[in-house]
Amino acid sequence: MHYFEGLSFFMTLGFILIIAFIMNVFQKSTYYLSLVFSTLMVYLVFAENPMHLGSIIGYVLEGYILMHLSVKFKEHKKTMILMVFLAGLPLFLVKILQVLDISGFGFLGISYMTFKLIQIIIEIYDGLIVKPMGLLDYVHFLLFFPALSSGPIDRSRRFLEDWNKQRTRQEYIELAGVGIFRLILGMFYKIVISGLVFHEMKFIHYKDFSYFIIYMYLYSAYLFFDFAGYSLMAVGASNILGVETPMNFNIPFISVDIKDFWNRWHITLSTWLRDFVFSRIVMRFMRKKIFKKRLTTAMVAYMINMTFMGFWHGITLNYIAYGFYHGILMAAFEWYQKKSKFYKKNKNKTWYKITSWLITMHLVMLGFLIFSGKPLLWISKLISMQ
Repeated sequence: MHYFEGLSFFMTLGFILIIAFIMNVFQKSTYYLSLVFSTLMVYLVFAENPMHLGSIIGYVLEGYILMHLSVKFKEHKKTMILMVFLAGLPLFLVKILQVLDISGFGFLGISYMTFKLIQIIIEIYDGLIVKPMGLLDYVHFLLFFPALSSGPIDRSRRFLEDWNKQRTRQEYIELAGVGIFRLILGMFYKIVISGLVFHEMKFIHYKDFSYFIIYMYLYSAYLFFDFAGYSLMAVGASNILGVETPMNFNIPFISVDIKDFWNRWHITLSTWLRDFVFSRIVMRFMRKKIFKKRLTTAMVAYMINMTFMGFWHGITLNYIAYGFYHGILMAAFEWYQKKSKFYKKNKNKTWYKITSWLITMHLVMLGFLIFSGKPLLWISKLISMQ
């Protein structure tokens, strides 16, 4: 069984959501139902690979210990670096082993679970989380099955507040109705549209430069409908359970600039990076007076932030290049926004917005082409043919 794939998963999901709907309509809490089924889903998905099942159990236990240690040592701010390092170490090792083509260790969803755990640790040191989460709350948050394998990346305080919110029957029915719509739309995106686009992609083989362009358009469409479809299903299932999991996409292909794009694409990732990487780099650089100008500080922070994003996806050249590429785009646009008189004069004009949208979309799709790794594959084939 795989998350949001195959008949067995969707039949199990349907059974869970029907029970959850009935219980919520009759104003009964589905907290324990969700917790039980989240842990059951972990077993059903990972049971065929005991190494993966052991890895996810081990990571949950490690995170629980780190959370308690963070509370104990939160007055010693320097220990936060150690706690974050220990929380991220398993993910780093998994990425390294993937490069070495060694499988077994690790599990599906470790990237998203790591960011959830790091959020808890950092917010403990920031004073936003005063005491450790209870064991059941902690396990439920980390293993919440709709968002376990590929997000969206929720925040612990928001998640628990949602479960403790008292909704009327009418409020729940409205939320569930939206959830059903999102679930069906997500299935249509992922199963139908992305499936059709993927089928067409299989017939694209490199002959000349035009194939790069064709593949770039097709892959961009496939990536959006596949990932947005999954995210919609995850949010929709969460809604039916009674949880308003954050949306991950907001019509990203109408973005008029690269910042607008990252406010619309993989929103929970970009906001996580903004809160826990970018803003902290900026504050540290300014406190240490690393650069004289705030603009330089912001540009460097964007480069580090987006390159880190590339490494988070994987320690391979295509992912690293993708992150670095977007770092350049973000840094360049930051300079352009702050320094260009042309931008300030024309940014609200219709012709400028249309032109900016067209350029932005092609820059974004070029990034997706880099992300796919196809250019490297085709270049290596051309070299081997010579």
